[in-house]
Amino acid sequence: MTDATGRDGTDTTDSTDGTDGTDGTGGAAGTDALVGEVADWQEAAAAAYAAAETMPEGKGWPERHTGPVIRRRGQVQPGTTDQRLLDSRGETDWVHSDPWRVLRIQSEFVEGFGALAELGPAVSVFGSARTPVDSREYESGVRIGRALAEAGLAVITGGGPGAMEAANKGALEAGGVSVGLGIELPFEQGLNPYVDIGVNFRYFFVRKTMFVKYARGFVVLPGGFGTLDELFEALTLVQTKKVTRFPIVLFGSEYWGGLATWIRRTLVAEGKASAADLELFYVTDDVDEAVDRVTKESA
Repeated sequence: MTDATGRDGTDTTDSTDGTDGTDGTGGAAGTDALVGEVADWQEAAAAAYAAAETMPEGKGWPERHTGPVIRRRGQVQPGTTDQRLLDSRGETDWVHSDPWRVLRIQSEFVEGFGALAELGPAVSVFGSARTPVDSREYESGVRIGRALAEAGLAVITGGGPGAMEAANKGALEAGGVSVGLGIELPFEQGLNPYVDIGVNFRYFFVRKTMFVKYARGFVVLPGGFGTLDELFEALTLVQTKKVTRFPIVLFGSEYWGGLATWIRRTLVAEGKASAADLELFYVTDDVDEAVDRVTKESA
């Protein structure tokens, strides 16, 4: 009989001995036993699957294919690539390893190229992040940024405050394209509010590539070590013919005059550079002349 009393006529809808699974302590024990059986079955199935996977039919040794790599015998690694990727319990030291850094560096190049590929003619403007807003140098930066934008050129800076902000401000106010290429530093700077297209980088050398690749010249305002770093790298690239037709203008004769004199009287005089290298840069105090130099010499 198959009614509510069960096949053998025994009532299964109620019980007082705790063996029906709906009351008492027997249900918990039954559940634990069932879970244990399932776990044993899963473990056995996994072991059988692993054995079948690592010991191909017709071969007397373990073997695993991991992408293009074949591992045999003692070189077989447990698990699959996807399994190791998705296993959140694994170690995290790999994030700081060189192979991962290579991918991160590659991604920065890709992001930079993608953001700037359609930029059009541009000039990179460098200068100190410490230039006061109410200074003559800041005003010169604004005038240079404005003049470059009016000449149809985008303005690329390091995206920070000071002279960089001044050039971005001038470009933005003139209706030009204002670009800021930021860098990760121990002290947070962030991109100034006059940047229209901004890209932040972890690595200086990736950022430097963008400054040169997407500009047709440099205008260098008074600055410190970072500005000097960009200046001398550009001079080296032009001197060694890594880049061609790349004008470099130093704006501010009072500031840059001592450096120009040292290059002439020390580097050239002692044979560390040639007299022709003095033609790699031009010093001026005139905004129109600076813009004229970077537009005509790079054309």
